[in-house]
Amino acid sequence: MKRSERKASKRKKWPWFVGILAVLAIGAGAYIWSVYSSFSNTIEDIHSPIDREVSDMRMEEVELKDKDPFSVLLLGVDERENDSGRSDTMIVATVNPEDGSMKMVSIPRDTYTEIVGYGMKDKINHAYAFGGIEMSMETVENLLDIPIDYVVEVNMEGFKEIVDAVGGVTVSNSVAFDEFPEGEVHLSGSEALGYVRMRKEDPRGDFGRQDRQKQVIQGVMREGASVSSLMNYRGIFNALGDNVKTNMSFDEMMEVQKNYRNAVETIDQLSFDQGIGETINGVWYYMMNERELKEVQDVLKGHLELE
Repeated sequence: MKRSERKASKRKKWPWFVGILAVLAIGAGAYIWSVYSSFSNTIEDIHSPIDREVSDMRMEEVELKDKDPFSVLLLGVDERENDSGRSDTMIVATVNPEDGSMKMVSIPRDTYTEIVGYGMKDKINHAYAFGGIEMSMETVENLLDIPIDYVVEVNMEGFKEIVDAVGGVTVSNSVAFDEFPEGEVHLSGSEALGYVRMRKEDPRGDFGRQDRQKQVIQGVMREGASVSSLMNYRGIFNALGDNVKTNMSFDEMMEVQKNYRNAVETIDQLSFDQGIGETINGVWYYMMNERELKEVQDVLKGHLELE
């Protein structure tokens, strides 16, 4: 074949190649748009504004586009028929994109503290029953002496749907119990719910339970960010839409995705385990160790760059 003929032959092939690229681009674009559209619809479902826009403990609103550190309160709620429910799980996370880390601490649900806005002291998990999300946020702020910028409420019964949607989670179990052997265990949704709720068979009681809760949450975050989960985005979004509420808007979530992704790769676990139990009027409470509480407060303030 002459050189001029070979060039003509190559030119004839280009339209086919360009056509294939165009089809792939359109297909990818349609897929991305489908993901974006489903995500935005889910955010509309789960977005639940609260009465206040800015914490009373902040001088200025957090600017996510400027990569300001922020805090989140995760409430795992046991919803009950004819009852407002209880916050079975209370975890506070602070996120700092500059040092690329997240701090996470579980608050024992029986912690004896002032219930802000209710005029009395009680177990901290009762704040949700007395005054919902807002009272829970203000009570946690008062206890930890930091602003709570965002809140995520998760229906614990529906939490298993979220775990199943990401393909289950793998955890490292330190205490064998029921059907859960010691060591690395892969959990389905229903198994994960049983795993995080057990405490009577754990020698560490509620503290061991808190560690298991954080393990599963980290597992959901890890699996949710994987490529395989992207292929099941509809299932994940449906599970989130049915079981999650948050005051974080769609635009704020986009800013977090853009500016804070590196922070969730390093999670530092803090804990409250030096307090004591005390019975008051026949009811058992967890009394915080004041020195330990002050240490956790200082760490979280530093991470939020408040000091």
